[in-house]
Amino acid sequence: MSRATSIQPRKPRFDFSAVPRDWLGGSRVATQVANAVNLLFPAGERFFVRSVKRYLDAAVAADPALAPLAKGFFGQEGRHAATHDAFNARLRAQGLRVDGFLSFYERLCYGFLERVCSHELALATTAAMEHYTAIMAENALRNGLLAPAHPTMRAFLHWHAAEEIEHRAVAFDVLAATDDRYALRAAGMAMATALLGLLWAVGAATLIAQDLPPARELPRELRRAAAVLGERRSIVRRVFLRGLREYLRPGFHPDEKPLDDLAAAALAELGLATAEEAAA
Repeated sequence: MSRATSIQPRKPRFDFSAVPRDWLGGSRVATQVANAVNLLFPAGERFFVRSVKRYLDAAVAADPALAPLAKGFFGQEGRHAATHDAFNARLRAQGLRVDGFLSFYERLCYGFLERVCSHELALATTAAMEHYTAIMAENALRNGLLAPAHPTMRAFLHWHAAEEIEHRAVAFDVLAATDDRYALRAAGMAMATALLGLLWAVGAATLIAQDLPPARELPRELRRAAAVLGERRSIVRRVFLRGLREYLRPGFHPDEKPLDDLAAAALAELGLATAEEAAA
């Protein structure tokens, strides 16, 4: 495994004003499943930054190479959160009622759990969540899951996916440098799996209930959604079961699977590669 020496935050701009309500393959259900996980990102990524910052000084004392990587991680996550905030505003403009769900999610996770759980568990949960986002990013870029998406959304989510791959090891390495207990890593994965599974399901149900087609069109809509989301490999299998299997293996490290070329290719296609990346 080779570690990157820097992580570059980028500042693309996306105009969400032309994004239609059913932006993923024209499917209401598939779009709302995707919207549900996207709703989690702004507050979630700010939590990731807080969790890593608490331990950064101790981690850098043990491994000075983490300092520039963490700086890039903070920059990327901050930009992701702000851009997802802008997309959430588009959902409101489309008539979707998202604020009730967001209030429930933020009060549960950051008004309650973040306050009562230890800082060590918050960091371990962040490291595990970053593994899940890297899996979703790899699936999107490698398997063309966003091919049916509106072009603006495809560009937006491909940029996000590529940068998630770039910084996938930062929180894990900060955790390893400060507290490398396997039990803590496993506890963080348990927390991440439970929360991501619960909140994604509740968010999807909340949005789908607002956007169901008439009963006579429902069978056709469900077939369309299954085709767009990939009926052969469910989200449970391709995200959650894969994440648990990989992350809980002793000796696991996020960089053990080479994904940097996949991210670089996506960024180059979007015109977001740095000068050094473009010359490589």
